[in-house]
Amino acid sequence: NGVYLAFRVKDIGKAVSGIKALGIKGAGITIPHKISVIKFLDELDDTAEKMGAVNTVVNRQGVLTGYNSDSLGAVKALLEKTAIKDKDVVILGAGGAARAIGFGIISQGGRVTIVNRTAAKGEKLARDLRSEFQPLSDLKKAKCQILINTTPVGMIPDTDAMPVRKEHIEKSIVVMDVVYNPLKTRLLMEAENIGCVTIDGVSMFVYQGAFQFELWTGMKAPVDVMKKAVLNALGKGD
Repeated sequence: NGVYLAFRVKDIGKAVSGIKALGIKGAGITIPHKISVIKFLDELDDTAEKMGAVNTVVNRQGVLTGYNSDSLGAVKALLEKTAIKDKDVVILGAGGAARAIGFGIISQGGRVTIVNRTAAKGEKLARDLRSEFQPLSDLKKAKCQILINTTPVGMIPDTDAMPVRKEHIEKSIVVMDVVYNPLKTRLLMEAENIGCVTIDGVSMFVYQGAFQFELWTGMKAPVDVMKKAVLNALGKGD
């Protein structure tokens, strides 16, 4: 038996010490601690080390190991709807989610272009990924077969907002939005109206959580139950 609780943490170092002291099995790490937590951990798995970001901590007899399930969740959600290998993927944003998804895409043989309003941040991520960068104003110049929004644009309460203009969405592409509240963002609605294949943020959210569950428990995650719980929490359940 176990319980999963949310805590708002100001001092991540003390929180990590608490995990060890209390024998807590593991923890999920969210913004703004995904990078700062690393120096307090004993070891990182290869994926987290390459990304330079951790969203999962596992406590094995006092040894704390950092993982990143964000990229795994995104890749699994994408592969349900499209191939990734040899595809041109445009990622909107240059934050932690963009970094995780970018590494995931590249690990599957996809080609990534980072598009971001702030050039310096976008260019740095593109260098880290060994990929391309385009400013948002030049989005049309980027080759795009899969478009992924990793920014908060379109999230409640600003549900009329879109990270790109409607005319930038081509009918032939796959569109994914990591925003899951609302479940169907305006970006996804406009893409569906054009005829695009779309992927909502719940899929990635649930799959990355499933990978965390399996790391903590060693048991197969009840993905259907988890997805139903998320949809119920969002008011979109049966």
